[in-house]
Amino acid sequence: MKQSARAKRLAKHHKRFSSTSKLNLVSLMDIFTILVFFLIVNQSEVRVLETTKQINLPVSIAEELPSENILITVLNNSVLVQERAVWQQDVALNELSHNSLANNNSLVSNNSLVSNNEQLIDALKTELAYLAAKRPQLSESEQEKGRSVTIIGDATVPYQVLKQIMAACADSDYRNMSLAVKQMVKSRQGEGK
Repeated sequence: MKQSARAKRLAKHHKRFSSTSKLNLVSLMDIFTILVFFLIVNQSEVRVLETTKQINLPVSIAEELPSENILITVLNNSVLVQERAVWQQDVALNELSHNSLANNNSLVSNNSLVSNNEQLIDALKTELAYLAAKRPQLSESEQEKGRSVTIIGDATVPYQVLKQIMAACADSDYRNMSLAVKQMVKSRQGEGK
C-alpha cells in the first residue's frame, strides 16, 4: 500500500523525535575548561585563613595578603598553635583583664592575672621553640626579618594579651608577625574620611 505524503511526513517526524538525544560532550568540555582556568586565575586574588566560628576578627583597611606561616589562634579561653591547643582555661581572657582593671587594688586578682599570663606565655614559647627546632635552617629573609607567624585573635581579646603574645613570639625569634583582620569594604573607607 502506498502512503500519502502526509503519512510519510508524520512517520519521518515521529522517527526523528522518538530517537534518544545525544549529549554533546565537546561543548561541555569547553565550559569546564574555561571554568578551570577562571578558578585558577582567581584563586590568587583572595587569601582565606582558616578560622573557627568562635572568632570574630577585628576590621581593618589593610590590603596586604597573609602568607603561609605558623598560625596562632587566640580565643577567649584558649590559645592554639597550628590548630593544637597549647593553653586553655575556664575563665575568658577578656574577663581576666577586665577584673584586674576593675579590682586594681586587689593583689589576688593581679597575681591571678600575672600567673595565668605567665602560664600562657611559657606554653607559647615552648611550642614556638619546638616548631623552630623542627626547621633549624633559615632562609635569608628569615635571618633578616625573623621567622614568620600569623596571629588570629578574637576582637574581644584585650590588646594587652595580644601584646604579650607578640612579645613572646619576638623572644622566640618569630619577629615577622601578621595580625589577621577582616578587610573593610572600600566604599566604607571613603565614608570615614
